[in-house]
Amino acid sequence: MTDPRRRLPSVDRLLKSAAVAGLAAEAPRSTVVRAVRSALAAARAAPERAPDDDAGWARAVRHALDAATRPTLRRAVNATGVVLHTNLGRAPLCDTALAAVRETARGYSTLEYDADAGRRGDRHVHCAGLLVELTGASAAMVVNNAASALLLALATAAAGGEVVVSRGELIEIGGGFRIPEILEKSGARLVEVGTTNRTRLADYEKALKAAGTGTLGHGGTARRPRQRRPPVAILKVHRSNFRQEGFVAEASLAELVALGRRRRCPVIYDLGGGLMVDLSADGLAGEPLLPEAARSGATAVVASGDKLLGGPQAGILLGAAPFVARCRTDPLARAVRADKLTIAALAATLALYRDAGAARRDVPVLRMLTASRAVLAARAETLAAALPPQANAVVTATRAAVGGGAFPGVELASAGVALAPPGLSAAALAERLRLAPTPIIAVVAGGRVVLDVRTIGPEDEAAVVDAVAAALR
Repeated sequence: MTDPRRRLPSVDRLLKSAAVAGLAAEAPRSTVVRAVRSALAAARAAPERAPDDDAGWARAVRHALDAATRPTLRRAVNATGVVLHTNLGRAPLCDTALAAVRETARGYSTLEYDADAGRRGDRHVHCAGLLVELTGASAAMVVNNAASALLLALATAAAGGEVVVSRGELIEIGGGFRIPEILEKSGARLVEVGTTNRTRLADYEKALKAAGTGTLGHGGTARRPRQRRPPVAILKVHRSNFRQEGFVAEASLAELVALGRRRRCPVIYDLGGGLMVDLSADGLAGEPLLPEAARSGATAVVASGDKLLGGPQAGILLGAAPFVARCRTDPLARAVRADKLTIAALAATLALYRDAGAARRDVPVLRMLTASRAVLAARAETLAAALPPQANAVVTATRAAVGGGAFPGVELASAGVALAPPGLSAAALAERLRLAPTPIIAVVAGGRVVLDVRTIGPEDEAAVVDAVAAALR
């Protein structure tokens, strides 16, 4: 017998073995059978690593069963120092938001029921009042994410017409999605003005004048005049995930709002991050504030709920009351509406912003962004002392990032714990930490595994200690 795969046991034999049969009490038989077949498939692919006794097969089947029954979406520890890490779910929710989600999810709720009047209600009221109160906007609504809010605003303002936007603001957002593609889905035609680095107010004025005479089409090409003027809107996009420097120019939001009033066309502002409080005293300047944008006079302002605002994934749409009312009644609004858990979490998070101090203290994103280097260094010392001696843990200075396409290029002075256990490469240690029951996502730098404490919550430290100890055994 030259092929070692001929010695592999059958599925039936493994299922009848005492060790594997005992797993039937932990999972349905069909799941155990799939685990056995998975273990055998792995042995066929790498026969040199195939188990050679019943105990080894039991371990292999157990490993396959654990992999098959383990949720793919589970809690993880972000030790990268990137606060708004898109791959790790962006903003962690505050305690009050978690409590609101649990209370809403555990039974029925007044999602679309007006208990005072005893009749059908409106799901938008739960966040709209708070957003109007906190930002000064005339009206507000919430959808499932910021791209949906932009899509809805564009479709309402200019479906079948044209949207004028600077070439320097035709950005790509996460996942490879691009502003022109979202605009196309809205049913509006893109009209590019200016250049990549310089767009003046006069460029917008020229485009709107051409639209008024019916000569403006996609890319500025001429078409036959129409008797009825198609809808035209101005779109301004905050470049949140990159910066332009040098020989640059752009029209301000205030200038575009004034132009929109003169030309009687709506102005839509894609703000992005949804920052509610000024963080310039903490070294974070340059990101527009949602309340200021809401009071700018723009027809609509759209922002994310799960970035700098620190809430769940949601799209916030603020603006003029008549325009928001039109957005609410658009058929697209139902397709992109937020669910009850999103609304519960966002409303609870927004309520904290009634007290800016409470928000900075209780919203995890704000707490992480504003943590001082001294506080982080002290936490790193405590974490290093709790790790096994063989981890060779040392406190080190790190550079954290905001992430989430916010404050591009800004680095935050931070602190971390560097691990360099003898006989184990940094890559191998990082892999073991990733494969822990609670995955620990760290950074490999300079031949060491670095755990940045800025993004490790106090509630995560025990999981980090356990994972490092298990990885070194």
